[in-house]
Amino acid sequence: MAEATVGVVGGGIVGLAVARALTRRRPGIRVVVYEKEDRLAAHQTGHNSGVVHAGIYYAPGSAKARLCTRGRGLLEDYLAEHDLPYRRCGKLVVALDNEELGRFDELARRAGENGVPGLRRIDAAEIREIEPYAVGRAALHSPRTGITDYVAVAEALAAEVRAAGGAVHLATPVRAIRARASGVEVAVPGARHGLDGLIVCAGLQSDRVARLAGGAPDPHIVPFRGEYLTVATEKQERVRGMIYPVPDPRYPFLGVHFTRRVSGELQVGPNAVLALAREGYGWTTASLRDLGELAAYRGMWGLAKAHWRTGFEEMRGSLSLAAYMRAASRYVPTITRADVCRGGAGVRAQAVGADGTLVDDFVVEQEDAITLVRNAPSPAATSSLAIAEYVVDGLPGR
Repeated sequence: MAEATVGVVGGGIVGLAVARALTRRRPGIRVVVYEKEDRLAAHQTGHNSGVVHAGIYYAPGSAKARLCTRGRGLLEDYLAEHDLPYRRCGKLVVALDNEELGRFDELARRAGENGVPGLRRIDAAEIREIEPYAVGRAALHSPRTGITDYVAVAEALAAEVRAAGGAVHLATPVRAIRARASGVEVAVPGARHGLDGLIVCAGLQSDRVARLAGGAPDPHIVPFRGEYLTVATEKQERVRGMIYPVPDPRYPFLGVHFTRRVSGELQVGPNAVLALAREGYGWTTASLRDLGELAAYRGMWGLAKAHWRTGFEEMRGSLSLAAYMRAASRYVPTITRADVCRGGAGVRAQAVGADGTLVDDFVVEQEDAITLVRNAPSPAATSSLAIAEYVVDGLPGR
C-alpha cells in the first residue's frame, strides 16, 4: 500500500507544530510543508513578543483557554527537552484606577477558572516588592508567565519533521488547491502535487488560502501592525519581568506593555494600528491589493464604525512617540519618551466577521480532506503544540 502524504501550508509555529504532530500521532504518514517565504517563521511567529502566556485572559471553556493551558505545559517540556531559551520572568497585570479595578475582578475570575498556576492578587506595596519602579492600585501576579524564542522553536520543530522523513519546502507558495475524489491536489510553482490530505495554517493569508480550497469568504483577515519601542540600556533594569495593563474587554488586544526578551532587552509595546499591507511592518509598506480588499469588505466598514475612536488613538500613538509613552509611563513613570527608540514591529492576522465583529477564539474548519485553521491569534504560539494535537486528532480516519 502506498504511503499516505499530507500537506501543511504554512511554515510558522502552528504549521510546523501540526506537521510534527502528524509524524508522531499518525505513523505511516509522510508530511510535506509548503512555506511561501525563503525562511521559516517569517511573519507572526518571528515578530511576536516571545511571551509564554499563562492563560489569564481567555473566556473559561473557550478553545483559547483550554489549548493555552495544555499548550503551555507541552511547550515548557519541549523547551527543556531541546535546551531552547526560556525564562520564567513573571508578569504583573496592573490596575491603575477604580474603572480598571472593576474589570480587574472579572479578569481575576477568568484566570482562576482557567487554573493559572501561582496567580495571586497583590496590593500597591507588593507591586513595588516585585517591580520596584512600577505603580498601581492592585495587580495580578502571574509567576509562571515566561519568555522564549519562538523562531528557535519553529526551527526545532522543522528539524523534527525532516528527521521523521518529511519535507519542508521554502519559497514554495501554494497557487491553487483542488479537492479530488482521492484527496487533494495543490499547485506550486512548476509542479502539481497529489496529496491524501491538506492542513492550512497560513496565518496572515489564511482566508485567501481558504478560498483557494473552496472555503467560505468569512472570516476575513484584517492586518493590525503592532509596533515596539526599545528601552535604553541604562533603564532596562527598571522592569524585571513584564508589566501589562488591564485589557479592555471589547478588544482582543492586550494593550501597550513592558516585555522582557530572552536576549535581556526590554521593550514597550505593541500598539495596534491598521496595517497598509498584510505583511506591512511600517507606514511605508502598502499593498493596493490588500487595501482594495479591505475597502470592499463590508465587515471592515462595520469594524471602522464601531471602533474608529480607538483606531484614531492608536494611530496617534504610532506617529508620536510622546503619545505612545504617555500610556506606558503611567505604569513605570521613570521610563519616558527620552528613554526609548523605535524597535521592530509585527502584524497580527485579526479575523473579522461580515458584521464587523472581531473573532476572538481559535477557529478550525474541516471539509473532507482539507482542514483550515481560520483564526489562530495570540496565544497561538504558546498553544501551538496543543493546537497541533487538536487538529491532528480531529482529522478523518482517526
